[in-house]
Amino acid sequence: MGHGSYSLHDRSIRAQAMGYDFKPREEIFTQRRIHNEMDPNGVTLREARDSVDHPSSFPVILVLDETGSMGRIPHYLVQEGLPHMMQKIMDSGIADPQVLFMGVGDHYCDRAPLQVGQFESSDELLDKWLTDLYLEGHGGGNGGESYLLAWFFAGRYTETDSFEKRGRKGVLVTIGDEPVHDRLESNYQKDLMGPGEYSTLTAIDCLEKAREKYEVFHLHMLEGQNGKSVKVQSGWKELMQDNCILVKNKEQVADVIADVVAKVALSDRASKSEVPGTSPVKVVEEML
Repeated sequence: MGHGSYSLHDRSIRAQAMGYDFKPREEIFTQRRIHNEMDPNGVTLREARDSVDHPSSFPVILVLDETGSMGRIPHYLVQEGLPHMMQKIMDSGIADPQVLFMGVGDHYCDRAPLQVGQFESSDELLDKWLTDLYLEGHGGGNGGESYLLAWFFAGRYTETDSFEKRGRKGVLVTIGDEPVHDRLESNYQKDLMGPGEYSTLTAIDCLEKAREKYEVFHLHMLEGQNGKSVKVQSGWKELMQDNCILVKNKEQVADVIADVVAKVALSDRASKSEVPGTSPVKVVEEML
């Protein structure tokens, strides 16, 4: 995967033809069950590899909460946020971004608590995986969502040339307004991934494994009752430290992601050339 390039011109023409600018969420996100290609069961690997078109691939995983009101984030991305984000990333000097979309829900009660696309570079394929998400819209009302599923999958089921060839971590960003469940039991892992040997993992176990290959961030959305909860914000800050970023509204999401991706890549380059880098979180906080 990861072939082709991102064209704002081609994307704009297709967006007009598809009605992205004016169609309601339900007419764009038409999946009423998990898409077969996004079902993690039986998946052994998702890869971000270099190619002739993209000799220096840089992996970015965007994890969207598919429960309740958080469905407005994917809708915003397909309407305007994604092309803006991609253009800003490429303008920053990252020529070969490869983006993988995931959807997460609640592994205790949802039918599709984890959905996984492919790492892609082209505008057409990024739109495909984004709009193939099943926005289940449930969640369990049980004090959390399963953001740890993204960390679990990224840490164990992805490989990238960026890390393996160049020692450069990618970026993983979860977006939501709930706390994260504190554990992932072995039986749920088996239900999600298929036959294999599993053991119960904590959220920290999953997070630390993902951090081996990715700089991991969480964007906590301040809209809504859960988003405004000081207790929920404090829990994320305790877990993620500076890599928890408070975001006021969906219109800021694309800019925040683009700035985080750019500053991680630039900080990595600066450290390798022994030039002082800039904290990605500091830059984002100044913007907000």
